[in-house]
Amino acid sequence: MINRKTFLQQAGMMSAGMMLMPGLLSAKTNRPFGLQLFAFREQLPKDVKTIIPKIAQAGYKQVEPFGYSKTNGFWGLSAVEFRKLLDDNGLTAPSAHYSLDTFLSSGDTTQVEQAIEAAKILGQKYIVLPYLGEQFRNSAKTMEDTINKINLAASTVHEAGLKMAYHNHDFEFKTVEGQRLFDMLLNNTDTEQLNFELDIYWVIRAGEDPLKLLKTYPGRFKLIHIKDMDKTNPVLNTEIGTGSIDYKTILSKAHSAGVKYYIVEQENFKIDQYLSIQKSISYLKEIG
Repeated sequence: MINRKTFLQQAGMMSAGMMLMPGLLSAKTNRPFGLQLFAFREQLPKDVKTIIPKIAQAGYKQVEPFGYSKTNGFWGLSAVEFRKLLDDNGLTAPSAHYSLDTFLSSGDTTQVEQAIEAAKILGQKYIVLPYLGEQFRNSAKTMEDTINKINLAASTVHEAGLKMAYHNHDFEFKTVEGQRLFDMLLNNTDTEQLNFELDIYWVIRAGEDPLKLLKTYPGRFKLIHIKDMDKTNPVLNTEIGTGSIDYKTILSKAHSAGVKYYIVEQENFKIDQYLSIQKSISYLKEIG
């Protein structure tokens, strides 16, 4: 049996050891990396029940679905059926991309309400607006109207106990009539009701600095998309850790900036897709 004196001596030795090895204090975070399912957009409609288990086997703990509709669900599965498929494979889906084009065009909130219904069934925290068509952003007035509707959707989602997020591409960093859409979104939306899913690749494609954004707007970016940029052709993606984006540095800063969800996304592949997503998550787990 260890007496009090021995315990205190051992505790002192452990404390000294930690001082000598500060790396132990900054151990890997073991983030539960997710995968945006757009990577398998061609295969999912054909065989969703085969693909989801393979994603889990590759080492992912989370997925981010897209393309839900009330009539077709998630690739032919109802929200309840898709939730069971995820549960059976040890996966969760904290967020999903939901198209709100009909709502943004007409103001009819049915699409928002259906997204909320599906999100609750899946146990999601975030309803993500994935894209704004040009018709919703082709003038300063149009952008103002669009943001008003986004605020309405975000308020409705908030009242339902969920959060809404906006996913960027590169066009948000361009100006229309002297105004930058990304600035308008950041400055004219409620910080409690609308967060952002910062797509690192698209930020860099736009010539912007993701680290500067994370530092300037701490707590606003709760989710990030992690996809790497091909070194020879920036238009193409590649496996995380083999491209030109310094994710080791970015991820080391992301948590302290308020990021909670880390989602791998790759839209094009030079190698087998399953091997590709395995390579990406292996690298991410290595760097923590």
